[in-house]
Amino acid sequence: MPDKRPDTISSYIDAAPAAGQPHLRRLHALLRSVAPEAEETIKWGTPFFVEPRFLFAFSAHKAHLSFAPSEATLAAFGKALAKHQTTKGMLRIPYSEVLPEALIRELAEHQLRAVRARQDDAFW
Repeated sequence: MPDKRPDTISSYIDAAPAAGQPHLRRLHALLRSVAPEAEETIKWGTPFFVEPRFLFAFSAHKAHLSFAPSEATLAAFGKALAKHQTTKGMLRIPYSEVLPEALIRELAEHQLRAVRARQDDAFW
């Protein structure tokens, strides 16, 4: 019988590779401090923060974690991200490296401001 899929971010982290759990716990706490009112949820097997729109997500892999704010947010921090591994929409952080907390906080805060600005401009 297959194991139950994680349904909370805490259970997701507990099921992640042991080498990544400290990074993932710290990342979760950091994101929670940036967006304390955001809903934490698991969508498509991945931890998401939503307020009420997508803010950011992260995922655990064998040897790294990925943090996904948005493509626009990553583009806005191009110079700061130059020495890091990125894809179009994600920052990749190997578990063997120190978690770049200040950079992640800046990315998360930027993303939160951008999402809130779009909500203020939206026609309801």
